[in-house]
Amino acid sequence: MDQHIVDINRVITNAISVMEDSKLQIYEICESARQELESLGQELEIVLAETLTTIERVDQLEQDYRRARIRLTEVSKDFVRYKEEDIKTAYEKATQIQLDLMVYREKEAYLKTRRDDLQKRVRNVEKSIERAETIASQINVVLQYLSGDLNQVSRILESAKTRQMIGLKIIVAQEEERKRISREIHDGPAQSLANIVLRTEIVERMLLKKEFQMVQDELLDLKGQVRSGLEEIRKIIFNLRPMALDDLGLVPALRKFAHDFEDKTKIRTIFELSGKEVRMPSAMEAGVFRLVQEAFTNAQKHARASFVTLEVAFTTETVTITIVDNGIGFHSEQAEAHAQNNSSFGLIGMRERVDLLEGRMEIDSKLGQGTKIIINIPITVESRKE
Repeated sequence: MDQHIVDINRVITNAISVMEDSKLQIYEICESARQELESLGQELEIVLAETLTTIERVDQLEQDYRRARIRLTEVSKDFVRYKEEDIKTAYEKATQIQLDLMVYREKEAYLKTRRDDLQKRVRNVEKSIERAETIASQINVVLQYLSGDLNQVSRILESAKTRQMIGLKIIVAQEEERKRISREIHDGPAQSLANIVLRTEIVERMLLKKEFQMVQDELLDLKGQVRSGLEEIRKIIFNLRPMALDDLGLVPALRKFAHDFEDKTKIRTIFELSGKEVRMPSAMEAGVFRLVQEAFTNAQKHARASFVTLEVAFTTETVTITIVDNGIGFHSEQAEAHAQNNSSFGLIGMRERVDLLEGRMEIDSKLGQGTKIIINIPITVESRKE
């Protein structure tokens, strides 16, 4: 066993060295991408400013051209008041303004195309940075495990398929959750706020032009966007930690979740409660809530269900959660094997969370016959001593 530990120690040391080098290379790639992103951002700001100036110039030239056409019509009709020289001057002025207008319209079209191209490149670079940060985060997770106390390798080997793998998946799941939250904030409230800033600049321009009716319409639209952004922020907060879970308990939080799920997805949802609710430790209630959340997400994304029921049954010793949908169903054993091979956090994540709660989960599903999930979790104090 000692020789095995030495060999494993050598392999792990080499692996750590390779991962450290890879981590440095990923960091350099990430820094290069950030520099490119900063350069693109500066160029985009210049193009946006020039685009705004060009649009204003086009608006002004259009007004000047209309006035010049009116002037040309006036002098062309009145040969008594105006001489041939006046007509020639009016015609040349209208022609010159028309040429300028054509040039600036071409410039406006080019700047808009350039703006769209830069925005697309910025999004691509942001995605590259996000992927690089994800890989670096995963490498950090592995390095944390590999850099542990190697004198306990024999004990680690004995429990590698249970506690350590569960812990590793929990850490990776946490990183995935952080990335999801960051993406939700970036694609939701952050985009809304950026759009509101741009729209307020447009309102300022309208105020300068005294287009008050358009200002009023724009402000009404802005009010709607602010309300929508506020609703998105509230949804993110609820998904992070439903306040009803701490204040009122598991049952009210699940009832509200089922109601909101039906409003959002238009999937008919029924919530049923049997027995008297027993308050559990906060971590247990959060675990049960996440299990229900994951099951409903699967019913929406994969089962294509139109009807879901959630039943919560309390006894003095256990809480039983039953989720039934009328979706397309699946072969549960094949699905779990596929999820295991592909490192999926759906069914596998649910089973591991149930194991952490010292419970049992049964899945009954067949193709074309929907899915039934039964989760039984002990809530007695005696079962929590260890």
